[in-house]
Amino acid sequence: MLANLAGVVREVGFFKADTQQILYLAVGFLICFRRGLLVIVSPCNAPKMSAKRFRNALVAGSALLCLFGAGQLWAFSLDDVSAKAQELAGQKYEAPRSNLPNEFREMKFADYQKIRFRTEKAEWADQKTPFRLSFYHQGMHFDTPVKINEITATNVEEIKYDPSRFDFGDVKFDPKATEQLGYAGFRVLYPINKADKQDEIMTMLGASYFRVIGKGQVYGLSARGMAIDTALPSGEEFPRFREFWIQRPKPTDKHLVIFALLDSPRATGAYRLTLRPGTDTVVDVKSRMFLRDRVTKLGVAPLTSMYLFGANQPSKVLNYRRELHDSSGLSIHAGNGEWIWRPLNNPKHLAVSNFSVENPRGFGLLQRGRDFSHYEDLDDRYDKRPSAWIEPKGDWGKGTVDLVEIPTADETNDNIVAFWSPEKLPEPGQPLDFSYRLHWTLDEASLHSPDSAWVKQTLRSTGDVKQSNLIRQPDGSVAYLVDFEGPSLQALPEDAEVRSQVSVGDNAEIVENSVRYNPETKGWRLTLRMKIKDAKQATEMRAALVRPLTPVEAPAAAHTVTTTLAKADKVARQQSEKETAKEKGQEEAKTVKSASAAVEATPTPQEPEATEQVLTETWSYQLPADE
Repeated sequence: MLANLAGVVREVGFFKADTQQILYLAVGFLICFRRGLLVIVSPCNAPKMSAKRFRNALVAGSALLCLFGAGQLWAFSLDDVSAKAQELAGQKYEAPRSNLPNEFREMKFADYQKIRFRTEKAEWADQKTPFRLSFYHQGMHFDTPVKINEITATNVEEIKYDPSRFDFGDVKFDPKATEQLGYAGFRVLYPINKADKQDEIMTMLGASYFRVIGKGQVYGLSARGMAIDTALPSGEEFPRFREFWIQRPKPTDKHLVIFALLDSPRATGAYRLTLRPGTDTVVDVKSRMFLRDRVTKLGVAPLTSMYLFGANQPSKVLNYRRELHDSSGLSIHAGNGEWIWRPLNNPKHLAVSNFSVENPRGFGLLQRGRDFSHYEDLDDRYDKRPSAWIEPKGDWGKGTVDLVEIPTADETNDNIVAFWSPEKLPEPGQPLDFSYRLHWTLDEASLHSPDSAWVKQTLRSTGDVKQSNLIRQPDGSVAYLVDFEGPSLQALPEDAEVRSQVSVGDNAEIVENSVRYNPETKGWRLTLRMKIKDAKQATEMRAALVRPLTPVEAPAAAHTVTTTLAKADKVARQQSEKETAKEKGQEEAKTVKSASAAVEATPTPQEPEATEQVLTETWSYQLPADE
């Protein structure tokens, strides 16, 4: 490569020197450049040259350095942002200062909505790339700007605020008041639904939360970079992305790379987000966090959603919508293979649930139930709001998946938070690395194990007893009907011996526990009736379906699941685990065979063989206090 560049430089007439001299000086320049030195080093065996030829070669080396260094040596990476984050962590926190004039600070939401970005002014509108960037104007509580930079092949340059990019409608303001403003955030546009239409697929407003959607989806729940002391008496801290670096995509790129610097009073962080639009849009996240000071609880890969009411907790007020939520439950795939489903509540009091998990395989807030009839909302389309699934990369160690449920009176408040909380935290200033893939999907079935079953819905009812006159008489109990469906149940005959494993806390007494086949779902329905001892206390319940362990060969192609990135990764991982286990088994067999040839093995007690097969995920529900 250097030889080719030397030939190019010679042809343009920069100097008269031989190739060896050119390359020698160029390499000297490049080495010094990479090491950040201000001197030119020369090997002791360098060929001698006259002063004139040395000067010519020196000019050539400088030119070659510019050509080669700009295109090959220069690069922006997560390490650059990490260095900034670590430096910030060693400094006293400085809260962002608002530069917003009063006419923008005091405007109502309706006026803020009048400020529209001109699509023809989008970043990269003149570039041959399917991606575009548009920007949010400062206003209302979005009163501090975020710095947004563009990364090109040769440099990093800030995208400056330009008021001509906005249509202000009839909003009255002094044009001079906008001179020192910036952008409150940005949007990513991409033709995800139609080839000739730019759709908004990612939004970052206020720099704490971001939302992503795939094909046919509408915005619902949000993601964050980090959560600190959520739901603790000391109060939650909201880290904020203060600066972004967005890599200009090539014409053929189907992904967009975004770097982000996070800052808060007690932590900083560096992030690399790789956005991959599709039917299920995914975001590959690499993060490196630094603590300024000790925190009680650190939330990794936090998700924020809304739950007002649903089938398991119907509305107290008459409403044509029987469900109103961005997510219906928390799903966890534990490191030991167990699947857990926790239906969400809108409790009267703050509720926090902690699930101890080592090396989680995944967790997320899902919107189960895609039928429009569940929601009946033509405006907000809750049936099209995506589920968000966190797929960890590598081993995350010991910790908990935490669920926080906050009381809310309406759907304007995000009252649900879920995140991973590591058991051990580093000392202030030391890095903490986590990588994961964030899926945004409408196809929840593809996230589940292909050989298990899951909870389709949880229905709450007043408990009653059917009398001899066929009239149902309430008996003071609370009833829950849980519908399980999935391939492990579809493979069974209708008369299969299926039973439930149920446990409840000390605050309840089970008066009915029954399971029956559901021909509408090709699954089974569990009915639980319980009498609550103290209504002022929350009540925990767990349930799963099992059957006697007998060799039953499941019919081929009993269940079809749409292939996604998540499933592809899962299948590959499972195949790798099978191959590793096979090789290990062969080696162990050889060892046992050779040992038994030398000495007769002594019988050892063995664990009792499993007598039941778990068919479903674990339904884990909490009846809130005062419900």
